[in-house]
Amino acid sequence: MSVAVVFDSAGTLLATYRVAKDIASKKLLPGIETTTLTFSSPDRVLLVLPVHSRETLATPADLLLSEYLVKNNISFGVSCTRKITTSDEVGDVLYTDTHAHVGDLQECIRNVWTVCQAEAILTLNSGAIVNMAKKEIEFTITAGGWPFEGAKETITALHRLGVPAFIASGDRTTKLEKMADHLGIPRDRVYGVATPSVKAQIICDLQREYDKVIMVGDGINDLCAFQQADIAILTEQQPAERPEELFAAADYVVTSVSGILPIVRNLLESGPGSRS
Repeated sequence: MSVAVVFDSAGTLLATYRVAKDIASKKLLPGIETTTLTFSSPDRVLLVLPVHSRETLATPADLLLSEYLVKNNISFGVSCTRKITTSDEVGDVLYTDTHAHVGDLQECIRNVWTVCQAEAILTLNSGAIVNMAKKEIEFTITAGGWPFEGAKETITALHRLGVPAFIASGDRTTKLEKMADHLGIPRDRVYGVATPSVKAQIICDLQREYDKVIMVGDGINDLCAFQQADIAILTEQQPAERPEELFAAADYVVTSVSGILPIVRNLLESGPGSRS
């Protein structure tokens, strides 16, 4: 029987520290779960911004973030949202905002670097949450990620079983590819800036090639993929509060990424006629 495993990245393969800055209150929100923050309002859209941290830090802090993005021709990717909206609509808000400044994003980057600089392997991703009803950037965001203990060994063990591993994540593709290189996942199996619906479509596409497709995730943005997958595994290695609907959609709950291995081995032994 052929089996494929699709992983979310942040919180699943990677231990992640995130910080957001509330533009209105000027407060920094360390350790925030950005997908939960996004899903708490139907008008919020979480965006990935492919900015370079060093270049951003070297930019005048009082420059409007929208002007910085336009001036440097920086695009965006929609990571997650509850509301269906077009890229043009999101861009109209992002690129005309007059509230957020480069200094707001700089503050997020510096905070994450201070907390995570001791990690040997680290990726930094920055972004923003726009509010489509208010037509403004509501939060700037930066996240730092490093491999969970056992993540690389788990990928190696899957490959030895003949089970390919994929990554489907809302993070930037270039950052994911570098981490995939370390973990031993081929770059052509990495899908970046994947919204919840895109993750579910990736699962659906893989189901045409494999007898069983497993989704491993940790957050509400994995719910659609959980519902589409043949087997859904929720991992709690990243401490966080999770909604009950996520537990309800999961076939298994594990406390570490390596906990998926016995499930995969059992599936391979049981044959294509069984879900578990």
